[in-house]
Amino acid sequence: MSSATLTRTGARVAGTVEHPPWLGWLETAPSPDLVAVSHGTDSPAGRAAIRALVDVVDVALSDVSVHAAFVDVQEPRVGPFLHSGAIEPGQAAALVPLLLSAGTHASGDLAAAAGGHPGTEVAAPLGPDASLAAVLHRRLLEAGWIPGEAVVLACAGSADPRGLADCRAMAQLLAGRLQVPVTPAFISAAEPRLPDVLAAARALNPGRRTVVSSYLLAPGYFAGVAAASSPDVLSAPLLHPGQAPPRELVDLVIERYRQSIAW
Repeated sequence: MSSATLTRTGARVAGTVEHPPWLGWLETAPSPDLVAVSHGTDSPAGRAAIRALVDVVDVALSDVSVHAAFVDVQEPRVGPFLHSGAIEPGQAAALVPLLLSAGTHASGDLAAAAGGHPGTEVAAPLGPDASLAAVLHRRLLEAGWIPGEAVVLACAGSADPRGLADCRAMAQLLAGRLQVPVTPAFISAAEPRLPDVLAAARALNPGRRTVVSSYLLAPGYFAGVAAASSPDVLSAPLLHPGQAPPRELVDLVIERYRQSIAW
């Protein structure tokens, strides 16, 4: 009689349960390291803001080793970092670009660096994404934007058509959230340039305020150029020194990491 058989009184009869032989403890592969790769900046405020983002991601992913590397200006550069031994041979890794759009850095430079360390994946850049539109919206309100005012989205610019397309897609996402026209403009490397867009807006609508949303990750050179264009309202970059990184950005970095390793 098996253990599943009941007696006439309803009591379960004890039986022997067979288990497969114990094969010992099974080891699981460690999670791939996360290498957060930003452009790099000379701005102390920008460096602090990006460092704060990486630190919060590190705390959130307690079972993952999180590192910071750069494609320009700062050290360690991502290529030499992957050769430095900071990531052990055979340990998988994912390069997560702390970059807002596709382009030479997000694709070419990071792909070349990843090729030097087998088992390294390259995640998608952070933008365009609806969660970034939420942060841009909040920054505009902080700067004094009045709902209903048209907005110019100031992007760094790129020589790569994919990067320009990403900026235009981000402008559409922001327009959908704000329910106002959002015109993309570029600080360098592409047209239309930010000063030209602002001049055209003033000529077309004299007396109306010009409002610029800074589609920049952190303070630095490009933020300074945007300020020099002297819009009536200028929002701060996505990361603000002295403030905790927006939850949306932290979650987006983690999402890009997990997508790249197919979790």
